[in-house]
Amino acid sequence: MLRPIVNLTLPLALVALLAACGKEPTSEPVIRAAMVTQPQSAIELQEAYPGEVRARFEPELAFRIAGKVSKRLVDSGQRVKKNQALAELDPDDMRLKLDAMRAQLAAAEANLQLVKTERDRYKTLLGRQLVSRSQYDNTENLYRAGLARLNQAKAEYKVASNQADYAVLRAPQDGVIAERMIDVGQVVSPGQTVLSLAADGDREVQIDLPEHMVSKLEIGQKVAVELWSQPGKRYIGYIREISPSADAQSRTYAARVAFNTDTTRVALGLSARVFILEKDQDALAIPLSALTAEGQQPYVWWLDPATSTLHKRPVRVGPYGERLVPVLEGLSADDWFVLAGVEMLHEGEKVRPVDRDNRTVELTGQEPQ
Repeated sequence: MLRPIVNLTLPLALVALLAACGKEPTSEPVIRAAMVTQPQSAIELQEAYPGEVRARFEPELAFRIAGKVSKRLVDSGQRVKKNQALAELDPDDMRLKLDAMRAQLAAAEANLQLVKTERDRYKTLLGRQLVSRSQYDNTENLYRAGLARLNQAKAEYKVASNQADYAVLRAPQDGVIAERMIDVGQVVSPGQTVLSLAADGDREVQIDLPEHMVSKLEIGQKVAVELWSQPGKRYIGYIREISPSADAQSRTYAARVAFNTDTTRVALGLSARVFILEKDQDALAIPLSALTAEGQQPYVWWLDPATSTLHKRPVRVGPYGERLVPVLEGLSADDWFVLAGVEMLHEGEKVRPVDRDNRTVELTGQEPQ
C-alpha cells in the first residue's frame, strides 16, 4: 500500500523541481550611456580673413628739404620718443646758405643806415632851401627801399635758419619705427618718405577683402578678431574703414578693423583672423554627427535635464560645413543633445549623460538619482 504512494510522490517532486529551475530571476533595465554636449558658437562657420595688427595712426615721415643723408639714428622695430632725432642730412650746404643769408642781412642793415643818414641830411638841407624837393624825395625813396631790403633779408635768414633745423628729422610722437626706406649716403628730395612710424595708442587689424565681399560689408559692421598667439580668445570689433579702390596688383580692397576694447598692449605685427559676424544673429552650431533626419525634417536627440530622457527635437539648419552645421531654429545655447550614435536611440529612452572623456555630466535641473 505504501510503495505505490511513494512511487507517485517522487515523479511529482521531480516535476516541481524542474519547473523551478526553468524560471529566470527578474533584473533592472540597463541604462546606456550617451555622449552629450551643448551647442557652440557658429563663428568658425563665418567668413574669415587673415590680417596683421597695425597701429591706428601710422604717419609717414619725410624731410622738408633736399639733401644727402649723413646719419641714420634708428632702425626698424626701434622704439622712439617724441622729438627724438631719427636721421640727419649733410649740414654743409645748409650752413653755407645760412652764412650767406647772415651776410646779406648785415649788408641790408648797413645799407639802411647809410640811406637813413642821407635822407636825414637832405631833410635838413630842404628846410634851409638848399636842395630841391625832388632831390629829397629821391633820398626818401632810397630809404624806403633799404628798409624793405632789410625786411626781406630778415625773412630769408629766418627761412635759412629753419631749413638748417629741418636737416634733422625728429619723431612727431612716441611710437615704433615700422619701416625704414633710407640709408646713409642716399640723396632724398623734399617730401620723400624715409621712415614709417607706428604711433602708440589704439591698435587695429588690416585685412584684404576680395571684390565680391566689398558690396556685402559696410562701415561699422560687427566682427570678431582672434590672434594666432592667443587661440580661442576673441576680441569684438567693427569695420572702421574700407578702401574705395582696389590694389592694382592683388585686386583686393584694404580694410581696417578697430577693437571695441583697449588693445594698446597688443603687440604690433601679430597675425590675426577676422571673422565677419552676422548683423542681427548670434548663430549656434552643432557637430554633423549629432544631426539626423526623418524624411525631409532634420532633428537632434534632445535630452530632458529633469528626467534624463531623450526626445526628438526638429531643427532648422544652415549651410553644412566640414565639421559643423549652423542651427537657425530649434535649439538654445543651454540645451543638451546627443553627440554621437544617434541612429541607435529611441523616443523617451532614459540615458546616462557623459562627456567625451566618459565622465558623468551634471545637467542643470536634473533630479537626484
